Amino acid sequence: MTDGDVEQLIAAARQIDREQLGDLLQMYRNYLTILASTQLSERLRRRVSPSDVVQEAMLAAHRDFEKFRGCSEREFLSWLRQVLIRTIHHLVDTHLRAQRRDIRREVSIEQMGAALDQSAVQLGGFLADPGPSPSAPVRRREAAVEMANRLSQLSPDYRDVIVMRTLQGLSFDEVATRMERSAGAVRMLWLRAIEKFKQVYEAE
Repeated sequence: MTDGDVEQLIAAARQIDREQLGDLLQMYRNYLTILASTQLSERLRRRVSPSDVVQEAMLAAHRDFEKFRGCSEREFLSWLRQVLIRTIHHLVDTHLRAQRRDIRREVSIEQMGAALDQSAVQLGGFLADPGPSPSAPVRRREAAVEMANRLSQLSPDYRDVIVMRTLQGLSFDEVATRMERSAGAVRMLWLRAIEKFKQVYEAE
């Protein structure tokens, strides 16, 4: 899938081709799920899952697609993040109404989107062999999308520990608390997760 392919899908979807629009949105389910998983507080997670949030966001994107004015993948991703922001705003308002004043702190999707992009570059550079450019395998597509697709191939524990350490920047102690494991166990899990991610990265 190249940038040109994505632009053709966007153009086709704009011609009121709902099947094409559905295919287009499905391409970014992993990307939105990773973003949503980094933004849901522990309180909100007890009520909704990242997959629930993404499903709501994709329904909203499908309904409001005519409002999208761009044509490139980068523009489409920016628009999808805005849809995700509104979706999480609504969920926070619905489930955590008493903490409404914390919405801005709870929802920083644009910042997390930038962090995801940067993390893709960092992980690519960390895992790549010292020969070809680490960015070569993802040059044709948005790096964050490729990273999310690769993360989706990992087990939930591996994916979660990479998301918390890399995207959220949590310490091993903080990750251990969230995962209800010892810090030592989380460090070992992190190493195994990186090794598995490396295998996925090299396979592609």
